[in-house]
Amino acid sequence: MADYHFVYKDLEGASTQWDDLQRKFGNLPPKPPAFKPPSFTPAEDPDSKPKDKSWIDEKTEEELEDLEDDQDLDDDRFLLEYRKKRLEEIRESAKIARFGSVIPISGSDFVREVSQAPPDVWVVVILYKDGYAECGLLLQCLEELATKYPATKFVKIISTDCIPNYPDRNLPTLLVYNNGAVKANHVGLHPFGRRCTPEGVALVLCQLDPVLNDGQSGKAVLEGVRKRFIEKVVTEHEDDDDGSASD
Repeated sequence: MADYHFVYKDLEGASTQWDDLQRKFGNLPPKPPAFKPPSFTPAEDPDSKPKDKSWIDEKTEEELEDLEDDQDLDDDRFLLEYRKKRLEEIRESAKIARFGSVIPISGSDFVREVSQAPPDVWVVVILYKDGYAECGLLLQCLEELATKYPATKFVKIISTDCIPNYPDRNLPTLLVYNNGAVKANHVGLHPFGRRCTPEGVALVLCQLDPVLNDGQSGKAVLEGVRKRFIEKVVTEHEDDDDGSASD
């Protein structure tokens, strides 16, 4: 007589004792976990957040401008003043970060990018040509300075695009502009000392005018430039002494 086994499952798919026994002997895969629907979390209502300092900090410039007519802020003097302060900080930060690299320009760009730059912006222009080691060295220095002083505008232009027939023997040439006028010019690497370093270039640029601007330090920039230059000279001197001693 045949031995029949019947397997019954309830409406929810729960296994029978027979299934459990088969799983015990490894004849069936493990029982899957019971289905649980994800808990419902309602989306946060932005209007329900408390209007405090952190609430202002999360706003973009456009959102802060839209709060100008907010009735709640009119009743809270602290938030009203803090909104104005945050707007000033955001705008100043955007102004500081507007450059930050050496920008390539062509002859047709020169007037717009250099001569017509805003009066509060100092522009450092390098006339160069590819394939000249001296040009490459000075460009490396300017790239570092452009990152460190993002409120100063650094641009590079092929020498003959800027001035037709400009002599290659004068490369690289550095021009400093402000308010549409040339304030200084430096031909070759000689003005920057025995070794052309970012610190040496920075010191020369700041000798007569506040050319370099990080957007934050103000007049303290010059003191920082001098300090870094002196530290660089001392380090190089120590390295030279170490090299002589090892010889």
